[in-house]
Amino acid sequence: MTGADLDTVLGKAVTILRAYRPEDHVLALAELVRRTGLHKATVHRLARDLVANRLLDRVDGGYRLSGGLFELGMLASLERSLLEVAMPFLQDLYERTHETVHLGVREGHDVVYVAKIGGHRQADAPSRTGGRNPLHCTAIGKVLLAHAPAEVQREVLAAPMVRRTAHTVVAPGILHNQLVRAAETGVAFEHEESALGIACVAAAVFGTGDEPVAAISVTGPTGRFRPEAQTATVLATAEALRSTIARREQLR
Repeated sequence: MTGADLDTVLGKAVTILRAYRPEDHVLALAELVRRTGLHKATVHRLARDLVANRLLDRVDGGYRLSGGLFELGMLASLERSLLEVAMPFLQDLYERTHETVHLGVREGHDVVYVAKIGGHRQADAPSRTGGRNPLHCTAIGKVLLAHAPAEVQREVLAAPMVRRTAHTVVAPGILHNQLVRAAETGVAFEHEESALGIACVAAAVFGTGDEPVAAISVTGPTGRFRPEAQTATVLATAEALRSTIARREQLR
C-alpha cells in the first residue's frame, strides 16, 4: 500500500509514518499494528525510535505525527523555492477572486498540493497542503496531465480511474478530449468531479522547458462560482509567475 520495503528497518519506519491519514490526530499502537501489518513488537520499537528522532510524539492514547516531519518537509528544495516565488501571485489571485486558490505539482499520477489559500467562505474542497488527489478528477491535475509526457498520459488513460462522484470523468476517450482541449487553451476545468458542490479552473505554470513546473487553480462553490469567468485571471497569473521564474533562472 505504501510502496515501502518491509524487509528493511527504514521501510518499516516509513510504513508506520504513512499509516496516518489526513483526519488522524492520534493512533493507538494496536491501530498502527493493524494498518501496517507489522508485528506489535516491531511497531513498538520503531515508534520509540521515531519519537526519539522527533518524527512521532508519544501522547495519551498513542502516537501522533511530530513537528520534526514538518521541518523536514519545509526543507524540500523544489517545493520550498517554488512556494517562495509563487506565494505573492497566489495571494494576489485570492484577492482578485476571493475564492480558494491552489498551487500544485505532479507526482506520478497524482497532484500534490504545495499551497492552499482560502478565506472564511472557502469552498469545501477535498484538498489540503501536502495532500494529493488523482490527476484525472481535478482541474489542476488535468492541466498538469495535459502537458505531461505522452507516456504518463497513456498510463493514466489505460489505468482504472477512481470515480469520486457521479460527475467524475472515468471514460478514457472523454478525458483524452479534455486533455487535448486543455493543451490548446491552457486551462482545464472541474465540475463536481472530485467532490460535490465545487467547481474549478486551473492553468499550468511553465518553467524554462516544455513541461510545467506547477499549476494554479481557483475553486468555488457551484452555487455562486463560474470557473469559466475566471479563465483570463488564472491564465494571467500563471503567465506572470512563469515570467518571474524565467527571470530568476537567468540570474543564476
